[in-house]
Amino acid sequence: MENNFKYLTHNSEDKKWGLYLMVAGSARIEPDTSYPPKGHPTGYNFEWKNGRALQEYQLNYITEGEGIMETRKARYNIRAGSIILLHPNLWHRYKPVRDKGWFEHYIGFRGEMAERLIQSSDILRDMNVLNIGFHENILRSFNDIIVETRNERPGYHQVCSGLVMHILGQIISLEKNKNFMYTAVESDIRKACLIIRQSIHKNIIVEKIAKDLNVDYSQFRKAFKKYTGLSPMQYHMSLRMKQASYLLTNSDLSIKEIASRLGFCSQYYFTKLFKEKMKKTPSRYRESSGRKMK
Repeated sequence: MENNFKYLTHNSEDKKWGLYLMVAGSARIEPDTSYPPKGHPTGYNFEWKNGRALQEYQLNYITEGEGIMETRKARYNIRAGSIILLHPNLWHRYKPVRDKGWFEHYIGFRGEMAERLIQSSDILRDMNVLNIGFHENILRSFNDIIVETRNERPGYHQVCSGLVMHILGQIISLEKNKNFMYTAVESDIRKACLIIRQSIHKNIIVEKIAKDLNVDYSQFRKAFKKYTGLSPMQYHMSLRMKQASYLLTNSDLSIKEIASRLGFCSQYYFTKLFKEKMKKTPSRYRESSGRKMK
């Protein structure tokens, strides 16, 4: 699987799915060889002096070697562990260092869902190059896509779309966590998440959690929100609402009993909060699941 690529066809059903592949491949570029390799069709092949702009998104994961990439606005040093995200209509050019070469794995994709996913993420929307390091699960997804596209079994675009989403999700997760990995802050937040999860049946006092963890309250709240995307109280409430949803659809407990089990002071208060968060009253939520009101 070291040197191969395939340009792909798609039909109206693939387009409706919202994310479909245009190309998938890998190539080991040996030192002192020309780049890109021969055989790519017009629109994909390019010369360094001219560069190119594509009509699709492309991800290129460099797992060995090093090189450079240029856009109209920036120049990037590419090293092993870098992942390149090319956006449609972005003029660019890249190549391995002549005496180093590199090993690349790449996919090109389009679709309304692809556009929505990337534009909804601050990380992906503004990204051209990130050094994420070597991650075997991401490389495996690239290789699985290459295998699927090689076989072209019915529905392979749909299978590959899930793998592309997995790669994009991993990139976002790695970037969000890079300031926390293996730090005392991450350890404290993980402990706090566990404490909160074990406290969904009662109210919590965030200041006490911070004190028990021996961390500054203000810094703890900021770090917790940056790590999880929610404040500690929002995280706690989200867990309580999920548990309430589960009990409404999978138990015969009355709404009053569910409210009491989750530590709410009254059925009225529970119903009010549930409607705010879930857009339905508990009784309507239970009815929509097919269970009868108790």
